[in-house]
Amino acid sequence: MTTPPPSAFPDVEALVVDVLKADSALSSAVVAVDPPAGFDGTQRAVLVNRRGGAWTSDLHVDEPLIELEVYGPSKTVAHGLANAARHALLATIGQSIGSNAFTDVEEQDGPRWLPDYLYRGANRYVCVIKVSVRVF
Repeated sequence: MTTPPPSAFPDVEALVVDVLKADSALSSAVVAVDPPAGFDGTQRAVLVNRRGGAWTSDLHVDEPLIELEVYGPSKTVAHGLANAARHALLATIGQSIGSNAFTDVEEQDGPRWLPDYLYRGANRYVCVIKVSVRVF
């Protein structure tokens, strides 16, 4: 018997923001879903976005793709923050936050340099990580 999908997926973006904000290696960066006021792409920031995913009823898990857009004042700083962010998120496997458990975490696209045409001076790395979140 399959489990019906929930009426709403868990707010995975908020869960990931909480995970990243708790990591001391990211304490110098803004971690959020939306860029802060006045953002020009040169500040230290990790922006978290859900890029889709699917409900797997047999496992009763939401499996979204999480995109991390990581910015810094230089390419080197942005790369270091990108690695810290992916490390923090990959380390959540087996952890529970509230009524949600990270049952699996898998990198889909490692940090890659990606110019940002919205912010001309930006130093940006992007990575995509698939998380499996079980609601209990």
